[in-house]
Amino acid sequence: MTLIFFDDNARETLLPLTFTRPVADLRIGILKISEKWQKYLKIENFGFKTEEYLQEKFPFKASEKYLFINGSVCPGAELLEAIDKLRVGEVLVQDSTVIAYKAGDAEIQIDNLQKVAFTHDILKVEFPEHIFQYSDVEIRKDFKLITHGRTSNSLSSTNRVLGENIFVEDGAEAECSVFNTLKGPIYLGNNSQVWENSAIRGSFALCDDALVKMGAKIYGATTIGPGCKVGGEIGNSVLQANSSKGHEGFLGNSVLGEWCNIGADSNNSNLKNNYAEVKLWDYTKQHFRKTGLQFCGLIMADHAKCGINTMFNTGTVVGVGANVFGSGYPRNYIPDFAWGGAHGFEVYALNKMFETSERVFERRNQMLNETEKNILHKVFELTEQYRRF
Repeated sequence: MTLIFFDDNARETLLPLTFTRPVADLRIGILKISEKWQKYLKIENFGFKTEEYLQEKFPFKASEKYLFINGSVCPGAELLEAIDKLRVGEVLVQDSTVIAYKAGDAEIQIDNLQKVAFTHDILKVEFPEHIFQYSDVEIRKDFKLITHGRTSNSLSSTNRVLGENIFVEDGAEAECSVFNTLKGPIYLGNNSQVWENSAIRGSFALCDDALVKMGAKIYGATTIGPGCKVGGEIGNSVLQANSSKGHEGFLGNSVLGEWCNIGADSNNSNLKNNYAEVKLWDYTKQHFRKTGLQFCGLIMADHAKCGINTMFNTGTVVGVGANVFGSGYPRNYIPDFAWGGAHGFEVYALNKMFETSERVFERRNQMLNETEKNILHKVFELTEQYRRF
């Protein structure tokens, strides 16, 4: 059986994070949503049913029998049991949400399947803020999934570990740092590094090849994705992969995509001065949406960057490929491929953005290939309507 992750309406409400990936490719907890399902179901063959311009990077896999999973839904015990009981020709639903279905035909219509109601709660990632909101519960679930039946490597004796809820993968290194697992687990991925005098509270995930620089202060419900480099103060935030916040400054209740860079001494506000509810820009509504949250910081899409001493207001959304710099507070919504700051914006020409991205990839011994460029070119076209400078 082949596992296929499909996008539903959450793909639109999760923009701009999902301009460059299917929903199931989002990381929440230690793992991506797709990786969670693969590990629980023990299915190696998988693919995606997503936007046409993303299919080259995230291909659909042909098969004789399929298990389709809603890419915005995270697995849970009751849900896994219900999916295991599904027969070919049945679809698992909750209200208007299609959760999963089994079929022998990739093009079969949902209406032609026998409906099976799922009555337990589901964890569905529908909005960008859900990624940090649900971070703690997903780190804990992923920690149990990944470490079950395994033995942790040991840390250097120069560290101080409070509690015993820590797991250290092969090649992970840490010196002269404090790890507090009394409030949640701490996971250190393969070849990750924690440099001297860092203080980290669980729940926390440092994924493969990621780095915490000297003197960092990191609070719980935080995930530092593969290849990321971080420093300064971070709380309840998720960095997807290959992004850098390597210097002093605060990042809280935030989500960074891939290949982002936060300049030195940059800060985001995660609480309004009047303690009021935070609103976020919503691409589907094309205006600001109430989040119901008092704490909500920065949502930054792939390839976005900011210069030193950038100040982001509470609930700021930065689009794909945007480059922000200069003094003062920029607007709370910065369109995709915007260039500028509080003084004003202009269009960040695609060829110039590619030049920067190529240099960034080279620093990680990677290459910005034509597939990546084609995706960014399409996103540039799709987001033109938002750049009215």
